[in-house]
Amino acid sequence: NQVKLPGPAQDKPNVYDFGTTYEEMYKDLLSKDKNLYTQNGILHMLDRNRRIKSCPERFQNCYEQFDVVFTVEERVYDQVVEELSLRTPVDNTTAHIINIDVQDNHEEATIGAFLICEMALMMAQSSDLDNDIDELLQEFENKAERPLLHTIAFQ
Repeated sequence: NQVKLPGPAQDKPNVYDFGTTYEEMYKDLLSKDKNLYTQNGILHMLDRNRRIKSCPERFQNCYEQFDVVFTVEERVYDQVVEELSLRTPVDNTTAHIINIDVQDNHEEATIGAFLICEMALMMAQSSDLDNDIDELLQEFENKAERPLLHTIAFQ
């Protein structure tokens, strides 16, 4: 229901409503503790994000159709699978929901981004993703030495 970013302590996150722009978050954290949020990479992340789009979006409010949805946390994967399963299919096209667990820190996020990019490129090269997906995921799992979760949802 809200955007949560790390705060000065694990039990004190910075909480923002959806609709709060990345620019507003950036300025808020900059004024709170520039050194802390520079060191932990949050200001860098917000700076990058504000150049891509204005604010975070709730997946539950997005009704576009997807070929593939990537998540990086099993809890979020479960929420995406549940959300898509509750929707009434429009034309019964498939969406592949794939999770690769990534620890919530700057270094792991960078590694995770490269892994997801590599996986997406493998999928984009497939002429029949629905037929090739199991083999592609198995190949990727072996290469990356990370377990994946995969579910198909109908849209």
